[in-house]
Amino acid sequence: MQHGPPPWWSQGGHPGAGRHGPPPHVRRRFLRGFVGAAILFLVVALGAVVGVVAITSRLLGDGPTGAAVAGAIGLLVLVVVVLVATGIALARRFAAPLADVMDAAERVRGGDTTIRVHPRGPREVRRLAATFNEMVERLDTDERRRRALLADLAHELRTPMSVVRGNVEGMLDGVYEAEPARLRTVVDEVAVLERLLDDLATLSTAEAGALHMEVEEVAPSAIVDAAVRAVGDRAHQAGVTVATDMAGAPGRVEVDPMRIEQVLVNLLTNAVRHTPRGGEVVVSATDEAGLRLVVADTGSGIDPDDLPHVFDRFVRSADSGGSGLGLAIARRLVEAHSGTIAARPRDGGGTEVVVVLPDATA
Repeated sequence: MQHGPPPWWSQGGHPGAGRHGPPPHVRRRFLRGFVGAAILFLVVALGAVVGVVAITSRLLGDGPTGAAVAGAIGLLVLVVVVLVATGIALARRFAAPLADVMDAAERVRGGDTTIRVHPRGPREVRRLAATFNEMVERLDTDERRRRALLADLAHELRTPMSVVRGNVEGMLDGVYEAEPARLRTVVDEVAVLERLLDDLATLSTAEAGALHMEVEEVAPSAIVDAAVRAVGDRAHQAGVTVATDMAGAPGRVEVDPMRIEQVLVNLLTNAVRHTPRGGEVVVSATDEAGLRLVVADTGSGIDPDDLPHVFDRFVRSADSGGSGLGLAIARRLVEAHSGTIAARPRDGGGTEVVVVLPDATA
């Protein structure tokens, strides 16, 4: 995090200065430009009046009196003065809030994404300031997420890399024998790294909106059965029963079957991991203007304070053995189908994750 004034800040200033008002040089720049334009307009208008009077007198063949010309010029000068005064007042009203936005934009260009503009002035300018604030807020959020992602990624990579390095160096130094069990540990940790990198690739592609989808008409039961088979060994080792309820499922749906199977595998893996031995995980499907999938477990449940964040990257419980990306990937894949996903406490204990995929044929 940056402390103190940023390097692009002028000497003697501080980041808080000017946040609710433009600097003096910006005001003067606006006013000088407008006053110059007003003077030019006045000169052109006076020349036009004199020209019109001269042309009119020549066409009529009778020169106008000096008093008439002076009166016309005086009237024009009065009108121009009123226009200039009104224009300066309007310029002041527009210049200050626009200068706020200009000054803030310069600071954002220099790397300060914490600055915000106080909306003031006409409605259009207030809307511009509000839009600018929303844009900078997103930039600031993205920057914080990027830093958090890099920190989490470094943490996730450090553990398996340490295990691999420790075992390999131990075998090279003769501390450990290159026996199958120790080599298996190295291979398992490499597999963890591969899964993490694959998950990151899938997540980044989905977040960028560049995920390739192969939508086809398929039976929901086929997707659910494939996902249950994929987690069968894990569930058996954990002593958890995985059951299905497809009584209310639609006959066919249009989805990318591989992506939705990945969603269910991630949800089932997470549910099995948090269900104690002897517990049960149930996958049900119903037809509700599309496909509604529910993965319910009999585990300890999720803290209500954590529910809004369970689909964020690298969010996991202390006893979780996963990478913390499974639910984040599930959310992105569901959203790629224009669907929704949510977690909620289950009646009687445990957690339910509800996935709703709209009917693509509707």
